[in-house]
Amino acid sequence: MVSKELTLKAITRQKTGTKDSAKLRAVGNIPVAVYGHNQAPESIAVNLREFTDALHHGHRLFDVDIDGKIEKLLLKDVQYDYLGKNFIHADLIRVDLTEKVKVSLGLVLKGTAKGAVEGGLLEEHLGSIEIECLVTDIPESLEVSVRELAIGDSIHAKDIELADGVTLASDPDALIVACQPPIVEVEVEETVEEGDEPTSPEVITEKKTDDEDAKD
Repeated sequence: MVSKELTLKAITRQKTGTKDSAKLRAVGNIPVAVYGHNQAPESIAVNLREFTDALHHGHRLFDVDIDGKIEKLLLKDVQYDYLGKNFIHADLIRVDLTEKVKVSLGLVLKGTAKGAVEGGLLEEHLGSIEIECLVTDIPESLEVSVRELAIGDSIHAKDIELADGVTLASDPDALIVACQPPIVEVEVEETVEEGDEPTSPEVITEKKTDDEDAKD
């Protein structure tokens, strides 16, 4: 299940825009947009290091102190820099602990497929699926065991085991991972059947003129 809620101290943003966001990041903060529950959107900022550490430890649900008022906020989306390494912006949505939400969860493949040991190729088609549950029941991630996957076998979204209270919101037939047969290179050899004479390439000579024929 989702880790214990973490409290983050927020700074209310008086200005928005690219330049203001850059200034916030320069002093160790990350700009955040807060919305949902038919309330006006808010622009805040939180400490980047604390936020990053929280995500790496599986936190998705936060208690955020905004001007002395604690709001329960769920991570909706994060944006990365052009290198895909550092967080530069986040979206958090207001939630009620009694309501169900849809979230996208990453899939973690576990084990070595039997088919891969036999030379098959393991192909991952989806790295995440969407689920629906109470915010307090959100798993940190979903583990998918591929140990029993033989050549020709596959795992679909409907095959993933979910905890009680968690339902699949993605297409149940969505392909997650498959073990394909090994690629076999076929070597084609030219053969000459018995009785056949090897043929030599035809030599085409320049046509003789009438004068040349007379000399012969």
